[in-house]
Amino acid sequence: MSMRQLARSRDIRVYLIGQSFSLFGDTSMFLAMGIWTKELTHSNADAGLTFFFFAFASLFSPVAGMVVDRVRRRPTLIVVNFVSALIVLGLLTVRSSSEVWVIYLVMFFYGFAGNFIGSAQSAFLTLLVPAEQLGDANGYLRTVREGLRLIAPLAGAGLFVIVGGHWIAVLDSVTFLIAGFSVLALHVREDAPIRAPQHFKEELTAGFRHVVATPVLKRMVIALAVACSVIGFAETAIFAVASVELHKSASFIGVIMAAQGVGALIGGPLSAPTMRRTGERWLSGFGLILAAIGCVLFEAGPLPLVLVGAAIFGVALPPLLVGAYTLVQTRTSGDLQGRAFSAFDLIASLPQTISIALGAALISVLGYQGELTIIAAVVALAALVLLLPVPGEPNFGPLETHDGIQGATSTSSEETGEFPSITPLIER
Repeated sequence: MSMRQLARSRDIRVYLIGQSFSLFGDTSMFLAMGIWTKELTHSNADAGLTFFFFAFASLFSPVAGMVVDRVRRRPTLIVVNFVSALIVLGLLTVRSSSEVWVIYLVMFFYGFAGNFIGSAQSAFLTLLVPAEQLGDANGYLRTVREGLRLIAPLAGAGLFVIVGGHWIAVLDSVTFLIAGFSVLALHVREDAPIRAPQHFKEELTAGFRHVVATPVLKRMVIALAVACSVIGFAETAIFAVASVELHKSASFIGVIMAAQGVGALIGGPLSAPTMRRTGERWLSGFGLILAAIGCVLFEAGPLPLVLVGAAIFGVALPPLLVGAYTLVQTRTSGDLQGRAFSAFDLIASLPQTISIALGAALISVLGYQGELTIIAAVVALAALVLLLPVPGEPNFGPLETHDGIQGATSTSSEETGEFPSITPLIER
């Protein structure tokens, strides 16, 4: 299968186009909100809080996953996109620094809605896309997300300068509406989920228990958590590389990020074809290895090597994430898709959030070279952990058997008390 074959499906084509608009809106707004807050308050700390409130919402992702598994995923995506379109319009009330709290509140609900969209989308793709094409769909979405980093932040910042934050909010609201209507236009039929009565705590933690009980998912999430525990150091180190090593202004970071974006445009399309030969685990392992190599080159010093290192790091990101999230989708029954995605995402992303703060605190002690060396070493260790043999899994390549992904009509694993590992052919 390929992206060309994927695009032959009218429903898949409509959905992916709608999500592309939504991703553009997200990426444009994210930086613009920080700039807007800085302009209103003249405070770097206040501007940074916009990103904090967005990230803080991720702590509630298990709740989103639980709700997603209780209801149909298609209506969930429609409702959340339309509600998000209304939420961002709350920014139209911001006029001065006294209303900055509105930006914080909107960013929190923006992140909270993102939890629902992420979980529901991961689950919905298993219904919309054939199992053997999940990698192509995931690869497309990841390529679009990473590729937009080349233009969307600059577009958002530029539009903010020209038209102001209110019109950025309107633009983002429109992209949510486009995404919502694209899902509304689909012809996919989805049965109501079947679930047995269960204690709230058991239902909330079912995704975590499934990830831990499935050896290959447990191995993947441990490896990602280990890698992400230091990846955040790069958020601080990149500023030091630009100023100390390259003797450039902070704005030069845009050039470095552009090199990373170019790399992602290479890594994204290659992810699904590579995964069909290697399997999800090895695809993510290759991503970790490339990320470690990129960090080593990034600290080498001369500008060409820094840019090459950034590009290689960019190449690494799509395979790493496409392999990881496809593995969650294909090894999880339909009734657990939302909670498994949320649990996996939280376990992997929380260490990264912590590492960003830790990296900022340690930069004066370790220096940027010390931090980048630690990143390279720990990420390489994570790759080794991931690629060690897993019982019941092929040492290399995808599984050859395919039991099919259980959709909304499948027998609930909560009814049987088991959390089965679904054996598929491949991907997100």
